[in-house]
Amino acid sequence: MFENLTERLQAIFNRLGRHGKLSERDVDEALREVRLALLEADVHYKVVKDFLSRVREQAVGEQVMRSLTPAQQVVKIVHQELIRTLGESPVPLVTAPSPPTVIMLVGLQGSGKTTTAAKLALALRKQGAFPLLVAADLRRPAAVRQLEVLGESLDLPVYSEGAGQDAPGVAQRALRAANQQRRSHVILDTAGRLHIDEELMAELVRVKQVVFPHEILLVADAMTGQDAVRVASEFHARLGLTGLILTKVDGDARGGAALSMRSVTGVPIKFLGVGEKTDALEVYYPDRLASRILGMGDVLSLIERAEQAYTEEQALALEQKVRKGTIDLNDFLEQMRQLRQMGPLEQLLGMIPGMESAMRARNLQVDERQFRRLEAIVLSMTPQERAHPEIIGGSRRRRIARGSGTSLHDVNVLLNRFDQFRKMMRRLTKGQARDILSMFR
Repeated sequence: MFENLTERLQAIFNRLGRHGKLSERDVDEALREVRLALLEADVHYKVVKDFLSRVREQAVGEQVMRSLTPAQQVVKIVHQELIRTLGESPVPLVTAPSPPTVIMLVGLQGSGKTTTAAKLALALRKQGAFPLLVAADLRRPAAVRQLEVLGESLDLPVYSEGAGQDAPGVAQRALRAANQQRRSHVILDTAGRLHIDEELMAELVRVKQVVFPHEILLVADAMTGQDAVRVASEFHARLGLTGLILTKVDGDARGGAALSMRSVTGVPIKFLGVGEKTDALEVYYPDRLASRILGMGDVLSLIERAEQAYTEEQALALEQKVRKGTIDLNDFLEQMRQLRQMGPLEQLLGMIPGMESAMRARNLQVDERQFRRLEAIVLSMTPQERAHPEIIGGSRRRRIARGSGTSLHDVNVLLNRFDQFRKMMRRLTKGQARDILSMFR
């Protein structure tokens, strides 16, 4: 989401770093460029003004000017102030003293409330909770059915009464059902509109008055830019929001909403929707997001995704194969599939410090289709060929190319890369292999 902003900021700081010493004029020129970059990224102008004022106050100080690495000191200040703007520390969900904890999701139509409700329920269940989804969006005909389908696919219980009911009544009866079933959480998927109107707000206020939610979370589309800030302010004024969930963070948004919403409303961001899959919901960490914006990567989030994609048994089995030098193309295929489960490759590379800037410098593009080609090539092999790639000669390679719809060159490239990978793994000591794979446990 922050690709353009990250690129602009990195270019500014690279130019700043070419100065041996910084003058006040150098800092002001750099901050003017930062201001333009933030405004172009759709950050609210008041947030930009306050942010740059705090940065300048520290950046033109004597300690920075006399530092041996003044440019790095300025980047450090910008990083710290970004974290401050984004919220400083994660704010967890409230847990009710006596269950169930009631979570009310609100937002405009199309922001992704229904899908987010299912994502949140799934995330809570992984933590050992017993959530109940409630279909309280009775104005959009397909909303109830959509939630029911998501619940069925994820084996999550859904309370619904169908169309023609009153949303506050449904919410109240769902809460009674949750108490009877001893559910730990109730997640209300409420109605939305294409725009804010009095009728919508009045209904949401009535729902709030009958179920007394512990959390009221606004689900906001990160791609709506400045409008998302206005929407958040209006919902907060009427309902008293306790948190925000930004969706479509993996899209082509300019990112300003994330930088603005927390500052303008004072409401913490609690989750980020980072993809369409039901497990693509991340806890919001301001320091990690600040690092991503400045191109510093996000190794902790990368490790967490790896831990989710790999079970301990899978990691141990792979470690044994690495140590014995018996990795084959079946393992290679499995690793590709696990990597794809972790998220879009471009997103993963952005979490590795310096990787995005290095790829831009070399004008390299991430092609997700390459994964599908590699998978097709391996699947076109016989079980014996996957287990023993050394038997794949010229005629077999031509057959595999025809079967996978690729070229002979593609097959040769895959086999050469796999051979290099296997040789590298064989050269690793047992200790090195364990260190490399320990992050996946």
